[in-house]
Amino acid sequence: MVVVDREHLRVVQEEDSTKRRQILDGARKVFMDLGFDGASMGEIARAAQVSKGTLYVYFADKCALFEAILEQEALQHGQVVFNFDPARDAETTLKDFGRAYIHLLCRPGGGSAIRTVMAIAERMPDVGRRYYARVLDKTINRLSDYLKAHVASGNLRIDDCDLAASQFMELCKASLFLPFVFQAAPAPSEARMTEVVDSATRMFLAAYQAK
Repeated sequence: MVVVDREHLRVVQEEDSTKRRQILDGARKVFMDLGFDGASMGEIARAAQVSKGTLYVYFADKCALFEAILEQEALQHGQVVFNFDPARDAETTLKDFGRAYIHLLCRPGGGSAIRTVMAIAERMPDVGRRYYARVLDKTINRLSDYLKAHVASGNLRIDDCDLAASQFMELCKASLFLPFVFQAAPAPSEARMTEVVDSATRMFLAAYQAK
């Protein structure tokens, strides 16, 4: 019988996790600087400060690396806490959600994954579909479920809550996200984000609040 040293196993697992993060950090920088097409496994190995042999131990190719980065992006989105307690009033909840959502989209480096996915989605549609399902669609569904609860209680009058959720998210992005993601403007200020989200909330409630 082989006896496994649990302490040794824990150290090995931690080293493995650290090395993987190191590789992903290097790959993210290369993808950000060179795009998906310009990135090579050699460039990624140099940026991550590992040998190509080590790189291939963890990832078969740059597609697998990019998928892992998108998985991290999905996890980051999932870890952001949006308070969709149905007991909260709609105005407060929408404003809080809108600000948190724009913070998430316009954080440093937040646009790089989206730009790269947009650039390759036409010829790699599975990547685009997975990113949309894991990141964007989940947020739409969470907001939609909140809206449905307020429709049921009579506070809101909405025929299509999925559509309304998407509309509100787009309103919050107006004048903020596209200039940021295309690097035409820096990340918006706190004051500007609040101004845009407050306006989006007023427009949304004017359309959907029960009279």
